Amino acid sequence: MSGEIRIPAEWEKHKSTILCWPHQKEDWPNKFSPITWVYTEIVKNIVPGELVRIIVQSKSDIQKVKNYLSRAHVDLKNITFIVKETDRGWMRDSSPAFVKVGNKVQAVKFKFNGWAKYDNWKKDQHIPKVIANAAEVELVEAKYNSKPVVLEGGAIDYNGKGSLLTTEECLLDDKVQTRNPGFTKKDYEKVFKEYFGIKNTIWLNKGITGDDTHGHVDDLCRFVNQNTVVLCKEENIKDENYKNLEENFERLQDVKMPGGKKLEVIPLPMPSPVYFEGMRLPASYANFYICNNAVLVPTFNDPNDRIALNILSELFTDRKVIGIHSVDLVWGLGTLHCLSHEEPA
Repeated sequence: MSGEIRIPAEWEKHKSTILCWPHQKEDWPNKFSPITWVYTEIVKNIVPGELVRIIVQSKSDIQKVKNYLSRAHVDLKNITFIVKETDRGWMRDSSPAFVKVGNKVQAVKFKFNGWAKYDNWKKDQHIPKVIANAAEVELVEAKYNSKPVVLEGGAIDYNGKGSLLTTEECLLDDKVQTRNPGFTKKDYEKVFKEYFGIKNTIWLNKGITGDDTHGHVDDLCRFVNQNTVVLCKEENIKDENYKNLEENFERLQDVKMPGGKKLEVIPLPMPSPVYFEGMRLPASYANFYICNNAVLVPTFNDPNDRIALNILSELFTDRKVIGIHSVDLVWGLGTLHCLSHEEPA
């Protein structure tokens, strides 16, 4: 690639947000019916500030989706549809990453393999090309030693200034859900530098309990500005998240950012554990999504909802911070950030 490469932060101006209308009932067994209304609420809060590109499975789905949105008085002017069959709808992970080369936006395709866990991902492999065509940008495939690199968008978070967050659990575990066998930290850092322009990779240890991606960072720790992150913190010493979250907190205490500034770490509470059918779900306020006019934050009918919303309101003073009820959504093992992807302006 020629020219200076940079992956823009999520709070920088978007051209669009990419979503895939929910269709995979296996993602929300016995709980699918409310999910379309949660998506309707998400779209309703994004369209005032930017275009929303919605992937649907067939042409006949377009009118069905419009009916949902119209019933909730969503303005359809800022919505465009892409017809493409997908396996799942987790756009954070199957979409391309968008970078800027100089002032030009470019899409980077990583290999998606169902989080090295599920076997229904073959259709999702084609999503980057479809999105790049719709966005009318060049698509580049990320390779290392001539092999395609597996990487999901939820495994990384970035500040737009050359720093990136990730976890060892997700990218380096060689026994569970191994993405790129044999890869070391140095290998990943070379990939991040080549395709994202990253100079500073911050490695956390483990993600949160219940996360079936095996350690995605977007449920754990997120940049909120160039030198500040929010990091999930568990107050209950007996909770299974407590030890891992404390260890991540300790890791970040001495992190210096490029330019010598200390990384500021702001604790973000955890909601009380959310269980359904005996399974602990990855409920986390860190899975928020930043769009042009709002920050959408998952909420869980929990007293800490208000605390988390207040913390994020103080950090994002330039846009509304809006809670989106996610008790049903998280049964799909992901919430707002997992299902969306920004396209930079």
